[in-house]
Amino acid sequence: QVQLVESGGGLVQPGGSLRLSCAASGSISTIYTMAWYRQAPGLQRDFVALINTGVSTNYADSVKGRFTIARDNAKNTVYLQMNSLKPEDTAVYYCNADLRTTAWARYTAWGQGTQVTVSS
Repeated sequence: QVQLVESGGGLVQPGGSLRLSCAASGSISTIYTMAWYRQAPGLQRDFVALINTGVSTNYADSVKGRFTIARDNAKNTVYLQMNSLKPEDTAVYYCNADLRTTAWARYTAWGQGTQVTVSS
């Protein structure tokens, strides 16, 4: 069994910063790509950022230059540093990991989400 647990969400004023973390645990052999998505009320879940095993990154246009994704392979953890936050960044943020288990199964695991609210 694999678990992804996000943390670091909260309430922040416009222009502020937050750092999200997502730690993967369980019967993990290899983690390939790790990514962040977000879902605002009434809307679909959208891609935010991705990082692969070679630390190559990709970002949604809406967050380029403001958000930075990073990973610590020794800790099976992915981070999302969010700067210059805007009210439209308000959403539940989810992490996912494309991984292979010790039983050699490959699938994408999702975390439970963490709320980020940007408001004055």
